This record gives sequence, structure tokens and C-alpha cells, in this order.
Amino acid sequence: DVQLQASGGGAVQAGDSLRLACKASGFNFGDYAIGWFRQVPGKEREGISCVTNGGETTFHSDYVKGRFAISTDNAKNTVYLQMNSLKFEDTAVYYCHARILSRQYWGRGTLVTVSS
Repeated sequence: DVQLQASGGGAVQAGDSLRLACKASGFNFGDYAIGWFRQVPGKEREGISCVTNGGETTFHSDYVKGRFAISTDNAKNTVYLQMNSLKFEDTAVYYCHARILSRQYWGRGTLVTVSS
């Protein structure tokens, strides 16, 4: 079974950093796109960062470009999201996501709270 286990959320001050981790299992990690979405209550879930080809290709949304960095440890089947210069607007539940062929898989969300 495909499993995505996210961790690393927490409560921080604006300007601080956090690193989220998502450990994947049940599929060949480097063959598919894996990344992060986030969701604020009352709003749609939005994609923020994605990595493909085992880390060779990355994508970041304009909202986080320059502040967040996605990376992988292929030996550990883990994808990381390094979040720097956090803003109040980054407060959300963050979800690990994988697209495998025609199916989408979601991990349990991890809450990031940024106080101004």
C-alpha cells in the first residue's frame, strides 16, 4: 500500500524556519511526482512545491518561491520541504502528495502555525 507520512509541523514566529518531512512507502519513490500542498480552512487546497525524477526537477509556486525549498533523500524515500522566512500567511495544514499513474495519494496533514 502507498503510504505518505508527514511530520515536522509546529508553531513558530514570523521569520522563523521549519522543515517538513514526508516518508513515502509502497511505490518506487524516484519514478513519480511527489510534493506538498497546503490548505487554510475555508479555502481550496493549493499546490506549493513538487519534485520529480528523484529530485532532478523541482517546482515552487510563486507564493513560496525563494523561501521554500523541496528536496529528496532517495535512500530514505523521504521528501523534505525547507520553509524559511515564514509568514503569517503560511499558516495552514500541509499535506504530502504523490501522483502515481492516474491516482493521487495524500498523507495526513501537519499543521504549521506562524504567529506575527
